[in-house]
Amino acid sequence: MKLSVLGVAIVLLGGPVVAAADDLETAFQQLKEAEASNNAEQVKKLSAQVHTLASDVLGKPEPTSADEKEAWKSNADYAKSAELYSEYALFATAVKSPAPVMVDLLSTLEQQSPKSKYLDEAYGSYLAALNQTGATAKIPALAEKALANFPENEDLLLFLCDYAYRQKQSDRAAAYANRLTNALGKHTKPENLSAADWERKRTAALRTGYYIAGIVAGEKNQYAAADKNLRQALPLIKGSDAMMGPALFYLGFANYQLGKMTLSKAKVLEGEKFSEQCAAIQGPYQDQAWKNSMIMKTEAAKMR
Repeated sequence: MKLSVLGVAIVLLGGPVVAAADDLETAFQQLKEAEASNNAEQVKKLSAQVHTLASDVLGKPEPTSADEKEAWKSNADYAKSAELYSEYALFATAVKSPAPVMVDLLSTLEQQSPKSKYLDEAYGSYLAALNQTGATAKIPALAEKALANFPENEDLLLFLCDYAYRQKQSDRAAAYANRLTNALGKHTKPENLSAADWERKRTAALRTGYYIAGIVAGEKNQYAAADKNLRQALPLIKGSDAMMGPALFYLGFANYQLGKMTLSKAKVLEGEKFSEQCAAIQGPYQDQAWKNSMIMKTEAAKMR
């Protein structure tokens, strides 16, 4: 992937601006060479220089005279393109590097430009690299902080959803799960992924999001939410008895309760069906699901 950088010629103003613009152009060209040769050490060093020099140029106040304004704008446009490239260079080099180098470069990008669009693309790889380098304990705090800048990033939401669920923080897990499924409903395929890779990633994330949201809702007797989310989860969790057992159990109980609340025999019978399916899966929910199915069958027989 290559970033299109504006080839803006620097129009020099007088005094210190000349030196700043000259230094920026030199560092910018050196950075492009370092990125092209995948020299991670030089990319890190030069991206910091470009970031600082671009900030200096962009920090100059707008002049009052018309002639100087035109030159000031040209310098500012060039500085913006150089700054954007400095972010890209860190990202592009990081994703081609071993995990320790990737962590170093993306951490640098995070410090220099915490709202960079390239971080939004990189967090999935970044979290995986942190895990590979033994820095797993740092991930929850990093993901929480990053989510403030990228509130719909599916990689961050997926990690935080799963992490909260494993920590038995059910309210937080459900909140992240609902945010995850909502975000994925809006997202289109990223440019850097093939259609097949995006579909696999999207399906895996939806699987986790719908499952966790549904199970937590079931545990909290939020029957409508459990029914809605677990029905979405069922086709995605086929083949996993560890997930199908709990999902069918709570689907059964939710539909039974919804049927009683609405006097719907059809709903109660759906609850019985899901409970019987759960009872056929060996596991901790099996016996109770069978007992539930018998109760539901008896209740349904009494209904019109």
